[in-house]
Amino acid sequence: MHQQKRQPELVEGNLPVFVFPTELIFYADDQSTHKQVLTLYNPYEFALKFKVLCTTPNKYVVVDAAGAVKPQCCVDIVIRHRDVRSCHYGVTDKFRLQVSEQSQRKALGRKEVVATLLPSAKEQQKEEEEKRIKEHLTESLFFEQSFQPGSAQIFCCTETRD
Repeated sequence: MHQQKRQPELVEGNLPVFVFPTELIFYADDQSTHKQVLTLYNPYEFALKFKVLCTTPNKYVVVDAAGAVKPQCCVDIVIRHRDVRSCHYGVTDKFRLQVSEQSQRKALGRKEVVATLLPSAKEQQKEEEEKRIKEHLTESLFFEQSFQPGSAQIFCCTETRD
């Protein structure tokens, strides 16, 4: 008997969407971050069309907000922040990437990407460094692995300064 290979029926909204990065962080004091790139991957055997939606389209420019991705290819989507004012610091906006099969209208899948404008890259790096130092200076407990069941020794490590 001859078996016909059929493509599985695609259910609306359930197709996994692969996009990187999943978060965009713009820094007001670093103009090089005002333009960022999302990469949309298509690992499937069929072409996809995509559309980019945004919760606050007046704050962003999306270059090629709609298009197509060939099977097992990817496309880059450029996003520019165009309203870098202090009143937008810390506000989280969202982009939604919707994909559908090339010949269909219904959305097969979607993925949301969050975008945040922060005042300063230097300030953010300083906070992260302070957090790392604080974590490093806190006391940590380590347990020695032993071959004898039920016996564990506790070692306490603290940083000492000369």
